[in-house]
Amino acid sequence: MDYHDDGFPKQEQEQPGLTAPMDPQPDHGEDTYEGSGRLAGRRALITGGDSGIGRAVAIAFAREGADVAIAYLPEEQADAEATASWIEKAGRRAFLIPGDLTDEEHCTRLVDDTVEQFGGLDVLVLNAAYQENRDGLENLPTEEFDRVFRTNLYSMMWITRRAIPRLQRGASIITTSSVQAFTPSPGLIDYAMSKAAQVAFTKALAAQLGERGIRVNAVAPGPIWTPLIPATSWPDKLPTFGQDTPLGRAGQPAELAGAYVYLASDAASYTSGAVLPVTGGKPL
Repeated sequence: MDYHDDGFPKQEQEQPGLTAPMDPQPDHGEDTYEGSGRLAGRRALITGGDSGIGRAVAIAFAREGADVAIAYLPEEQADAEATASWIEKAGRRAFLIPGDLTDEEHCTRLVDDTVEQFGGLDVLVLNAAYQENRDGLENLPTEEFDRVFRTNLYSMMWITRRAIPRLQRGASIITTSSVQAFTPSPGLIDYAMSKAAQVAFTKALAAQLGERGIRVNAVAPGPIWTPLIPATSWPDKLPTFGQDTPLGRAGQPAELAGAYVYLASDAASYTSGAVLPVTGGKPL
C-alpha cells in the first residue's frame, strides 16, 4: 500500500473534489487489494462511490465478489467511470447512478433502479458527504448548512427508508460517520453535527432492524486523503494534514476498505450498532 508519511502540498479545488487534480494521487487499493470471495453474489449500493473511500470500498467489494452500484454527482462522471472500470475488471457488474442526493425523488429512484438492475439489494453503504470550512457559526449561511444536512442526513434517511422493505435477513447497512462526530472541529461545525447524528441513526436503526436479521453499523474515519480534502477551502492545513494522529500521517482510502468488507460480510454476523474507528489512533 502506498502510505504517505509527509504532509501534502498546498492545493485547492472547487466542490465537489475530483481525483485527477490531487497531488499525490490517493491509493484506493487498485494494485494491492486482494479479495477472497467474502461477498460472493451480493449486491451493493454505495453513495459517493465514485472516489475516495467510496471508490476503495467499491473496488474491494467487487474483488470480494459483489456487484456494485455507485451514486454520485454528474460532475463526478469521470471518477465514476474510472471506478466502474475497476469493478468490471474484477469480473463484477457496475451500475452508475448520477444525480443529486439532496433531491428526495432521486434518492428514492436510485434504490429502485439498483434493485431492478441487480435483482435485489444486500449491502447499502451510506458514504456520500459534503463539508466546507466555516469561519464561525455567525458567518454560516443557511443554504450552506442546509446543503450539508440534506447531503449527509436527509439523503441517508430517504435512501434507507426506501431500501428497508427490499432488504432480506443477512443484509448489512453501513454508514460513514467520522472522528468529527466525537471530537468536532470548530471549522466543521455543521459537518460534525451531521456525523454525530449518523451515529445516533446507526444505533437506533440497528435496534429497530435487529429482529429482522439486518445489521447496521458505522465506520468512523479519521483524516483520509480524498478529494473532499482539497475541496474544503483550507489549503494552508494540507502541509500538516493527518500529522496530529498517533500514527503521524493521513490515511489512504484503501486503508478503510477492510473495515467495510468486514461489516458487510458474514464475519460480522454478530456485529450491529457498532462504530468502527479507522482513525490513525485518534480516540473516539
